[in-house]
Amino acid sequence: MSSVIQVENLSKSYGDTKAVQGISFTVQKGEIFGIIGPNGAGKTTTIEMLEGVRKPDSGKIDVLGLEPSRQLRKLNERIGVQFQATSIQKKMKVKEALDLFESFYPRNAQKSNVIEQLSLTEKLNENFEKLSGGWKQRVTLALATLHQPEIVFLDEPSMGLDPHARRELWSMIHLLKDQGCTIVVTTHYMEEAEKLCDRVAMIYGGQLKALDTPGQLLNAMAVNNLSFQSEQLEYDTLLSLPGVLRVEQDHDTFKVFSETLQKTAYHIFNYCEDKEIALRDFKFEKGSLDDLFVHYLEKEETA
Repeated sequence: MSSVIQVENLSKSYGDTKAVQGISFTVQKGEIFGIIGPNGAGKTTTIEMLEGVRKPDSGKIDVLGLEPSRQLRKLNERIGVQFQATSIQKKMKVKEALDLFESFYPRNAQKSNVIEQLSLTEKLNENFEKLSGGWKQRVTLALATLHQPEIVFLDEPSMGLDPHARRELWSMIHLLKDQGCTIVVTTHYMEEAEKLCDRVAMIYGGQLKALDTPGQLLNAMAVNNLSFQSEQLEYDTLLSLPGVLRVEQDHDTFKVFSETLQKTAYHIFNYCEDKEIALRDFKFEKGSLDDLFVHYLEKEETA
């Protein structure tokens, strides 16, 4: 599989704020590549440099063999962009917005196909301002993909959407991938990255903290956990047991993270047996990207 994006030692600062610090990665043709992290991590700055919207202070960017900050016109013919917020006149009808954007790409535009794929027919005569958040995202995705781009950049595409609309958006993104499109998406929803992306780059404080498939990242880190309930156990006691890395407590419910779950479970059972402490709903749980992200945050705070 060939790479369509290469990034080397990319950096960008705003005054004293280092938004992006020496990031390097590649994106392969046909994959859904996620850039994940909390608000203010540097995700949007990174993706905007890939799009040619912002010029990097240092480093190299190659997108489809082009340098975005120097060859933006050529690049715009081959990429699609869905920003966090797209400015469309409130009274403009969906059909009018599609017609306008189609005029920008007279050779490659496939308006009728996009309308059908995104099920926009029933909304063509509605004003943009009257659409729900989910339908607005459909329309802006349509505008970004009218010209059949090779790469689509999506910046926090599901922000503010309800769970149903979010899953509909995921289906549309997978449809683009099935058509051979490469997708680069930023998100701070860890569930979204886990469900959607082939690989993810985890960014915190402008730095690249991890890069791999969601499954490999979870396998490489001790984010699987033991979950149970007890009114008698104490947080500090669990944290002191051999092999325990982290403990989360919500009233009488505990999640214990460990490098070796089986050994940790043995120590918990041994302690509870000696102290005659009852446990309920004891189970082994598979970690999520949310757990992995908390793991990295705690490493940063203790570094």
